[in-house]
Amino acid sequence: MKRIICFGPGPRFKGGIANYNTSLAKAFDKQEDTEVHIVSWTQQYPAIIPRDFIDRKSRKDQLEGTKIKVHYLTNYNNPITWRKTVKEVAALKPDLVVFQWAIAVQGLPLGVIASRLIRKKIKVVFDLHFVIQKEGSALDNRFTAFGIKSAASYVVHARQTAEQLQQLFPKTRFDIRTHFKELPVGSKPVLQLYHPVYDMFKPDPNFDKNKVKQELGLKDHVFLFFGFIRKYKGLHQAIEAFAKLSEQRKDVSLLIVGESFWQTLDTNKWSTRIKNQLFGIAKSLFLRKQDDERNYKPLELISKYKLEDKVVIVNEFVPNEEVHKYFQVSDNLLLFYLTATPSGVESIGYNFKMPMLATKVGHFVDTVKDGYNGYLAENEIASMVNIMDKAIKKPIPRENIAETAKLMSWSNYAAQIRKLI
Repeated sequence: MKRIICFGPGPRFKGGIANYNTSLAKAFDKQEDTEVHIVSWTQQYPAIIPRDFIDRKSRKDQLEGTKIKVHYLTNYNNPITWRKTVKEVAALKPDLVVFQWAIAVQGLPLGVIASRLIRKKIKVVFDLHFVIQKEGSALDNRFTAFGIKSAASYVVHARQTAEQLQQLFPKTRFDIRTHFKELPVGSKPVLQLYHPVYDMFKPDPNFDKNKVKQELGLKDHVFLFFGFIRKYKGLHQAIEAFAKLSEQRKDVSLLIVGESFWQTLDTNKWSTRIKNQLFGIAKSLFLRKQDDERNYKPLELISKYKLEDKVVIVNEFVPNEEVHKYFQVSDNLLLFYLTATPSGVESIGYNFKMPMLATKVGHFVDTVKDGYNGYLAENEIASMVNIMDKAIKKPIPRENIAETAKLMSWSNYAAQIRKLI
């Protein structure tokens, strides 16, 4: 019997990393002779961050039918809980602990926890969603280096991430492979896999696309932007490109579904106002001015371009049970990112056989095969308009996306990580 711990946000949290950590745990749980635990944060970030991270809308128990045990232990703001986490994880005597690494600010607690577990001869793997952060700050590399340096091995989803790992630790020897029959001696293993396709979001076989189109007021060809509204995801570019496309065609709609990342708390509450002030001070000290995206409000472009009758907005967090509706009613997924590490939204799209329209940034050049499972654009508006128009005139066969998805299963992914034990 192998005992594996997935450390990361548990299913009570919202967002891609919580979904990812839960899906990975479920994949391990399906393996024979495997006992799986999720060890989760109770609070993931400094208390001054003005945002609600709890999923208060989804109703279905994501772990129903599994034997997975969840332990909510680690409070970012309370170092006593870090020690408690080490103690309770060690007491479980795991064969492997897989940490989800997705943001540099978590470097301090994760670095402390991981290093202490390693001192207790527990094997630690970091599943890296990034190395060089999208909204880079002066302290990012230091936090990242401290957080992940102790790991026995790493998992990455793109060659770019592996290369950044070598940049961060130039004196360390890394052995980068897509699979390991046996672990290397004298260098750290880096397992380069893929971002698996989410199996927690499934199409509804009885979905009436035309009916939902009418209910939402959508036209013939629907482009979808889905997920948290963050600057690096380029919603402003998507809106501008759509505005130009809608001048050429009258049969298109843009469906924007997602929560504005920094507008989740009641701004009338004194606690929110205090958090905003403290967070603003912290950002001014540690971030470049252009990295403060709290004033990023791309939805204002809709009135600027007079798109009110062509754009449908669902500006809120969508419960897991309702995700399928927006993917099934749409025809193409917009991924006009400014920068990109492997995308959870892209992964959801594969599960719905959605053609991807993406910019040639980050890993998209590896995962989106131009003309096969989507179209790639240069990072300029004219090119984005061109591929949106091409997606209508020369639609991508849905069976191509299904073939791509077969190569990115959670079962294969978890089986490869298990070999790092």
